[in-house]
Amino acid sequence: MLLYLIRRLLTAIPTLFVIVTISFFLIRVAPGGPFNQERGLSPEIKANLEAQFGLNDPLWLQYWHYLKNLLHGNFGPSYNLPDFTVTELFREGLPISIQLGASALVLALLVGGTLGIIAALNQNRAADYAVIATATAGSTIPTFVIAPIIQLVFALSWKLLPVGGWGDGALLNKIGPVLTLALPQMAIVARLMRGSMIESLRSHHIRTARAMGLSDWSVVVKHALRGALLPIISYAGPAAAALLTGSIIVETIFAIPGVGRYFVQAALNRDYTLVMGTVVVIAIFTIIFNLIVDLLYAVVDPRVRYD
Repeated sequence: MLLYLIRRLLTAIPTLFVIVTISFFLIRVAPGGPFNQERGLSPEIKANLEAQFGLNDPLWLQYWHYLKNLLHGNFGPSYNLPDFTVTELFREGLPISIQLGASALVLALLVGGTLGIIAALNQNRAADYAVIATATAGSTIPTFVIAPIIQLVFALSWKLLPVGGWGDGALLNKIGPVLTLALPQMAIVARLMRGSMIESLRSHHIRTARAMGLSDWSVVVKHALRGALLPIISYAGPAAAALLTGSIIVETIFAIPGVGRYFVQAALNRDYTLVMGTVVVIAIFTIIFNLIVDLLYAVVDPRVRYD
């Protein structure tokens, strides 16, 4: 296991290098620049700004400087938010996005997994049809529709929740965005759990366990559930990376100061360093969670070994 972990960490380095290289040159291929969006900016001031940030250097030299700074943990200054560096923006916004994403992921796994098990144990019955119908609706309704509905019903009509804002992390301020993030993931997890649980219940070792007279609780929880968890774990890795790095739609609608809103704004404004910083953070989260998923395989399924 230790050797496997070391190999995976070593292969993550060139993977991250390729992602950084491709992203660096792609963002600069796009037309425009970080200072082309400013109206009324004179050519002299624009040239001075580009010289100050090294944007008039050859592209290979800009790339070399960025790699050196990145190795020292320096993402550089934000071009469109000159009072902040990219690191400072992430230091303020990333913990908020992680809180929302982690809460949404845990809620989706617990509720979605439970609904999927209930549907599998009641296959082709009313409970199964209800879960499938609800999961289908939840996975097809986009978050930009769910969020205003939650604001309209729970905030404006029933006065139970704030319309938006972070409120220093108050519980009531988290409920709306967490539900908006969790509902689509909950629907997907429920469908995955139902399918994998049905397949697991039909396997030979489950028939043997039932023939040995084990209780339904023991059969479902101790035996069938372990095999059914593998697809859920596979899905949870990329989902965790996406949720923990923020959602532009949810954070914009609920006025949450997370990092998700930075990515689209930075791409539109050609804020190269902020785009690159967001890409690097997402890539690191994705690599880490995929590694965790592979390690969890060996914990859940005794047939999986990394010797």
